[in-house]
Amino acid sequence: MSTTAKLTLATTTLGAIGIVIFVHRQQQLDKAAMHQGVIRDMEQQRIKRERQLDFEMQRQLEEEYKKVQTVSD
Repeated sequence: MSTTAKLTLATTTLGAIGIVIFVHRQQQLDKAAMHQGVIRDMEQQRIKRERQLDFEMQRQLEEEYKKVQTVSD
């Protein structure tokens, strides 16, 4: 095999290996980013539930106070 052919083979082999490594790494980063999105969504849902519970508790307190106190609009 000539030197040019060996050089071409080595270059294309290294290029292909580099591309495979790059694509694999990019897939790992994408998967990690998607996982972070799921975690962020779960946290937002937890905060929303807490706020809803606080709102309901405030509504109940308001109803109790309206029973005890006279409020005019």
